[in-house]
Amino acid sequence: MSLTAEEQLAQAQCAAGLTWRCQPFAALTVSELYALLRLRSEVFVVEQACLFQDMDGLDDACHHLMGLDSTGQLLAYARLVPKGVTFAEASIGRVVTSPLARGSALGHALMAEALARLADLWGVQPVRIGAQAHLQGFYGRHGFVAEGSGYIEDGIPHVEMCRLPKV
Repeated sequence: MSLTAEEQLAQAQCAAGLTWRCQPFAALTVSELYALLRLRSEVFVVEQACLFQDMDGLDDACHHLMGLDSTGQLLAYARLVPKGVTFAEASIGRVVTSPLARGSALGHALMAEALARLADLWGVQPVRIGAQAHLQGFYGRHGFVAEGSGYIEDGIPHVEMCRLPKV
């Protein structure tokens, strides 16, 4: 199932107020790195009450997509992972929106931007993700299909999902 017309409109309106920045780890400023690690920790560790090692040694191999509001506050983030790092395919991970922006379709805008940037960086190709199981519908709206049985990662049910390139 793809995005409805209403969801596409909300996504476009949400994205219109953001500045998107995508850069390799080495190009991140100290302030950008702090902001993205803080947001990831705020949501994945504190909000989801999940103790895990977020800084997994992969950030330096990835590009970092940041959605900033007009004041420069980080509202959306995703890690773009080249193929061969976490999966044989390219991947998008650490997908997160600020609690301040929830309900604004920002998550859909973030995924659309992440898919576009990934294709710009490494070409149109299959994309595999390890999704929290309760978000299968969200990722399904962006063309991802669940594959295999689920698994538990850091105490949270997950499922691998793959998105094949549109021909």
